[in-house]
Amino acid sequence: ARLSSGSAMEALRAAGRAVLRSPRLARHGLGLRRRRKLPESWADMQEPLLEGMCFTLKYLGMTLVEKPKGEDMAAAAIRRIVATARVGARKFQKVILTVSPRGISLQDADTKEMVENISIYRISYCTTDKLQNKVFAYVAQSQESGALECHAFLSPKKKIAQAVTLTVAQAFQMALDLWEATHAGR
Repeated sequence: ARLSSGSAMEALRAAGRAVLRSPRLARHGLGLRRRRKLPESWADMQEPLLEGMCFTLKYLGMTLVEKPKGEDMAAAAIRRIVATARVGARKFQKVILTVSPRGISLQDADTKEMVENISIYRISYCTTDKLQNKVFAYVAQSQESGALECHAFLSPKKKIAQAVTLTVAQAFQMALDLWEATHAGR
């Protein structure tokens, strides 16, 4: 099920607003020293974000969800994923998660093999969990089945989980700005 460009843009706007309104996000001084320091202001963020901001995280797993967004829905999904992850005595896959205005790409940190590319238009929500504050999660519509999937990742620090969430929010805003700029003349 493909979204029309109008409803895709409204979804982008809503997701960006929801993330930027989150009271848990520190909007300053997120010192990320992996590859590139996360800039202090939105203006400083645009150039590196166009290239893609990279974060090394551990993939905890995925669960299906009923709704495209919502803090309660995400918290319940993260609880399910974390509970399942604790039961399995397996080593978590280390991934490089790259955020850009195109979306999120996942690459295996060891083999450098591409795991998945998620278009910004398929992402409906992202969050840092209140209780599991080192966990970053996003909800996206599966390209194959159309189902809503919540994917969760463990970061080494709370600040990094918050930085990923904030970076995705800024990628939404930049994608919206780019879309509006290209469609302004139409």
